[in-house]
Amino acid sequence: MAIEEDATAGDAELAVTPPQPLRNRFDRMEWAGAFGDLGTLIPFVLAYITVMGLDPLGVLLAFGVCMVVSGLWYRTPFPVQPMKALGVVATTQAAQTATITPQAVYGAGLVTGVLWLVLGLTGATRWVTKIVTRPVVVGIVLGLGLGFMLEGIKFMAVGWLLSAAVLLIALLLLSSRQVPAMFAILLGGAAFAVIRDPSLVDALRGIKFEARLPSFALAGIAWSDFVIGVVFLAIPQVPLTLGNAMIAIVEENNRLFPHRPVSERSVSISTGLMNLFGAGVGGVPMCHGAGGMAGHVRFGARTGGAVIILGVLLILLGLFFSGSVNTIFGVVPREILGVILFLTGAQLALGSCDFSKDKGERFVTIVTAGLSMWNIGLAFVMGLSIYHLLKRGWMRV
Repeated sequence: MAIEEDATAGDAELAVTPPQPLRNRFDRMEWAGAFGDLGTLIPFVLAYITVMGLDPLGVLLAFGVCMVVSGLWYRTPFPVQPMKALGVVATTQAAQTATITPQAVYGAGLVTGVLWLVLGLTGATRWVTKIVTRPVVVGIVLGLGLGFMLEGIKFMAVGWLLSAAVLLIALLLLSSRQVPAMFAILLGGAAFAVIRDPSLVDALRGIKFEARLPSFALAGIAWSDFVIGVVFLAIPQVPLTLGNAMIAIVEENNRLFPHRPVSERSVSISTGLMNLFGAGVGGVPMCHGAGGMAGHVRFGARTGGAVIILGVLLILLGLFFSGSVNTIFGVVPREILGVILFLTGAQLALGSCDFSKDKGERFVTIVTAGLSMWNIGLAFVMGLSIYHLLKRGWMRV
């Protein structure tokens, strides 16, 4: 049984190949790891619900069902996340104009689902990812990690004192299996939120049990919504999905869980299927982001049990408490989300520190990483271009 030399104490357990197939667990570490992706999930869900007016039931149900299926199928902490570039464009444009509607989001999800399903079934995804060299892959993962850390710092800047205290406590507890760091972060953050805003107590008391069932979201979509969703949302997201939700997640999963390897083809197919389902029930476009896996793993997850736990909670929240989503999520302060994002980014960046000894390839990795913090699509193209220019001797560093 081989263990990676540069693995931390927590990662060393991951690098050990077990003598039997991995089984999902549901112990306290899986519960703690289940909440490791809240730093990206909560902000996007709230933006879609509050800014765009999407029905919380459809959004939460789609995420929940896809997480449960992902955990059962992959049996590793294989995440389900909102597509970030698409989400940012949708919510910012919806806030400024009336161009992007909920129906446009559903249309984008439908097209996204068909695209990645076809690419996966035909094997085209595997062909595209094969042209990507390792220095570019490492750069994308590193850039994603650093980008998460930077975003976490922005969140933590809201309240430096609380953020510093929570970050220190989290770092001290990261290797503890008796007191999982995530539990301390969430409980401490909730307590601080109530102290800072006592009205939260009354709001929490007002949470109502409200059983609902989803409706077919595509029934009212018009051609104009469909076209807007494709042009402004689905197409700009493709390069980011290819880099983060295909190449990077496969690299991250196969590095941490070599006994449960995945392929770009299988990830492409699952991305397609979950977006087709999500579009039907009123969900938002989703993907398997490498940052999500890093978050789950950093806080203790080692199997698909963590993703299943979070999925079941989201399903229950959507079906029975969809009218109180803002109140429930409001208990988690922005500073706490920042700490989670920062540590998630650190976990992701740490796993990409296997740099080449060749100076040119290191340059490709660094440039790709820097650009990935801004635009993964551009980083993908520039990284490949520089790599081949160097190999052909048309460029020197």
